[in-house]
Amino acid sequence: MRIETATEPGSPQRPDEDFAAVALPASGQGGTLVLLDGVTPHRDGTGCVHGVPWYVARLGGALLELSASRRDLTLADCLAESIARTAAAHAGTCELSHTHTPQSTVVLARWDEEAVEHLVLSDSVLLIEGESGDVRAVLDDRLDRMPEQVRAMRAAVRAMERGSAEREAAGAAYGRAVEALRNAVGVEGAFFTAAADPAVARLAVTGTTPRRAVRAVAALTDGAGRLVEVFHEGGWADAFALLRKEGPQGLITRVRAAESADPTCTAYPRGKRHDDATAILAVI
Repeated sequence: MRIETATEPGSPQRPDEDFAAVALPASGQGGTLVLLDGVTPHRDGTGCVHGVPWYVARLGGALLELSASRRDLTLADCLAESIARTAAAHAGTCELSHTHTPQSTVVLARWDEEAVEHLVLSDSVLLIEGESGDVRAVLDDRLDRMPEQVRAMRAAVRAMERGSAEREAAGAAYGRAVEALRNAVGVEGAFFTAAADPAVARLAVTGTTPRRAVRAVAALTDGAGRLVEVFHEGGWADAFALLRKEGPQGLITRVRAAESADPTCTAYPRGKRHDDATAILAVI
C-alpha cells in the first residue's frame, strides 16, 4: 500500500484551511481517507470565535475516528454525526445559525477487502483508478449548476479590471447571490457544504465500488484540482498519472507554476490568484 499526502497554503500570511488524514486499521485490512477544504471566512464575519482552521480540524478528526472505527455506519452517517459533534463543541460560544458559520467541503473514501465506499460534498473531488487504469472523477457539481444569471454574474466579474471599483461592486453583488444559495434546502440551484446542520449529509454524493475493481484513489481540494478545472492541463486521468509519478507535492508544484504564470488571473480567470491546495494519493 502506498499513501502520500501534501498540502500548501495559498498565502503564507493566512493559515491553511484544508485538512487531510488517512487511517489504516490495525488489522491491516482496508483504510479510510478524509479531505476537507474550509470555506474562507467572509468579510462580515462568521459568528464563530474559533475560526475555520479550528472547525475543519474538529470535523476532520471526528470523521477520521468514525469512518475508521464504526464500520457499521455509512459514510453519510459518519458525516452527520461528525457535524453534530462539532456543532455541539461550539454551540455555547458561537452563533451557529450565522450564514457564514465555519463550513467545509468533504471527501471521504473507505475501503476493505470487499468494497470502496465514497462520499463527496461540494467542490473537492475524488478520483478512482480502476484495475484497467481508467480514472473516474466523483464530483458534486451543484456549484456549476447554479442559476444561469448567477453564473453570468461570475463571468462578468472575472472580465472586469482587478482592483477597480466596478469589479468590487459587482463582486459583492455576485457574492450575495451565491450566499443566498449556500445550504438553502428546497431552493432551486442551491449547493451544500458541511456547516452546523447534520441533515446536509444526506445531500452528499455517495456510492460504492467493488474492491476488486479499484487499485487506487486520490482526493483533491479545488485548489489542487485547478490543474484540470482552471488551467486545463489535461484531464483527470492525466492528473492521476502525475500523482503516481511525482506524488501529491509534484501536482501542487505544477499548480503553483500555472498560477504564477498568470499572476493577474487574466488568461485563466479565478477568484484567488493562489488557493490552499491539498492532495491525497492512496494506492490500495
